[in-house]
Amino acid sequence: MQTLSPPPSSLNSSLTGTNRHRHRPSSSVAGPTVVRCIHRSYDSVNFPAGAVRSRSDWQSSCAILSSKVAAQEQHSDSRSGRDNNGLDSIASVNGHKTIDLDLVPADGTATVVGGDSSSNNDRPLPMQRPLTITDLAPAPMHGAQLRVAYQGVPGAYSEAAAGKAYPQCDAIPCDQFEVAFQAVELWIADRAVLPVENSLGGSIHRNYDLLLRHRLHIVGEVQLPVHHCLMALPGVRKEYITRVISHPQALAQCEHTLTKLGLQAAREAVDDTAGAAEYIAANGLRDTAAIASARAAELYGMQILADGIQDDCGNVTRFVMLAREPIIPRTDRPFKTSIVFAHDKGMSVLFKVLSAFAFRNINLTKIESRPHRNRPVRLAGDGASEGGTAKHFEYLFYVDFEASMAEVRAQNALAEVQEFTSFLRVLGSYPMDMTPWSPSGGD
Repeated sequence: MQTLSPPPSSLNSSLTGTNRHRHRPSSSVAGPTVVRCIHRSYDSVNFPAGAVRSRSDWQSSCAILSSKVAAQEQHSDSRSGRDNNGLDSIASVNGHKTIDLDLVPADGTATVVGGDSSSNNDRPLPMQRPLTITDLAPAPMHGAQLRVAYQGVPGAYSEAAAGKAYPQCDAIPCDQFEVAFQAVELWIADRAVLPVENSLGGSIHRNYDLLLRHRLHIVGEVQLPVHHCLMALPGVRKEYITRVISHPQALAQCEHTLTKLGLQAAREAVDDTAGAAEYIAANGLRDTAAIASARAAELYGMQILADGIQDDCGNVTRFVMLAREPIIPRTDRPFKTSIVFAHDKGMSVLFKVLSAFAFRNINLTKIESRPHRNRPVRLAGDGASEGGTAKHFEYLFYVDFEASMAEVRAQNALAEVQEFTSFLRVLGSYPMDMTPWSPSGGD
């Protein structure tokens, strides 16, 4: 039984912005709207056994995750305690009033969305009935009017990636990666665009862990060249700078250039690049510079002291687009599929898993290992008889490969992989980002 439980103090993250929830009652809450970070945990769902023989089979497989979660939430809602409006309320955060997230109007006269006749559209719903995925009209796919969550503040590279993925979208800033996941799960946003790897800094491990914890699906990817700028308040000269603040990866990516500029300034890490520029502007810090994008400098009234200060012009970050439901895989354009699996029989199984792709000429674009949090250590042999036997760390493996799940070879490969694994989950099968790429302008 899955229930919503109050999060620990370490997860009291929030999402602040204008109220965009279209299914909330018409009455508005004064002041900024804040949504507390809530953690949900669901049982693992494996990929169905055997090869998927048709597109309908694949659609059914992809729908297992969202349909099971929806059913669990309905079953949980029918047994859990309710407040006066019939839904779990969320307490205030830091003194701000919070959204109660009522998905059914207070008068209980909501109508079914969609249907085959006008009588269905006008039929009142039972009181306290929670809104489910099947009740909602699908969000537009072309990007217009989509609400897209991203981590950071306006001017962040994640905002630029959201705009590239969904032009003319309504971008929603979130203060933490997990809040962006929850914004989509709670219908505050339609999509989330989050970074998973950088060509210089490597993988963003936090988001890989969150992909497994949450039940969202990867529906696309976008690659964004990173162009760093050194900025300070207007009138400040470089020789007066005693401190440079930015995201840890941005500081590392510009270290050599900062030394060439002769800056004898301390480096200080903050949560994100645009947030560094916002912090300097808000506090009037004339001895501090930030590393961020040119858009951040424009938004917060900063003066660019040096442009294109990244050490390597081939600095690219890969973002994935997340949604509540998977997309239907196709074969008329290049697709990529992302999976995660675990095994119980040692590293020899990893060779067999990878061979399943090699024998079918499926190219792997990424393999990433992460600790298996539920089973971090495995004993080799009989620990009781051998007395202090060797311990092996247990891992989950994330793999990206260039094939669509509509292709028979990909379906057969996963059917073979499942024979050697104790856990297998398809994170998404989605179009590859094939847009032309050129190195970011630099020094």
